[in-house]
Amino acid sequence: MEPKTYTQRATSKTNPSTCLKLKIPEKARILIVCDEDLVTERLNIVLREAGFISERAKSITEGCASARSGQFQVVISAPVLADGSWRRLVDIASHYNLGFVVLLLASSFDFIQSTGAQENGAFDVLDISHDLSKVAEVTKRALWVAYLKGTGPSPDVASPPKAA
Repeated sequence: MEPKTYTQRATSKTNPSTCLKLKIPEKARILIVCDEDLVTERLNIVLREAGFISERAKSITEGCASARSGQFQVVISAPVLADGSWRRLVDIASHYNLGFVVLLLASSFDFIQSTGAQENGAFDVLDISHDLSKVAEVTKRALWVAYLKGTGPSPDVASPPKAA
């Protein structure tokens, strides 16, 4: 007796994609902390095409102040700027229990540095020269991690308080 072999034929009813597609929740906000205009513009284009709303801070100090507002679920940062490093962002998320997720965009991190960054609180490290196409998908995953941590667009945070 011969073993039966089964093959799947692609039909209009067959979904060839088995990848999980994550939908972007409404009012999801991304903060980009970067002092390089070209990199920031490229990121904005990729994120906008993926349906994200993003804002920019040109320094770690400005980024920390924006992140403390509680309006962002994901912060994408250069590892080091003139006034500090990404670790200040992770410290703020932890200290104020904000729960936003930090992604790093580096151009010169090696495996040991990337692993160290993730052990110290970064969600992921992407190589800006090779991984820009992955930014939207990694940001979607980071966003869902932030939501699982309890961070989300709250109507109270997303809009300024009403005057009485």
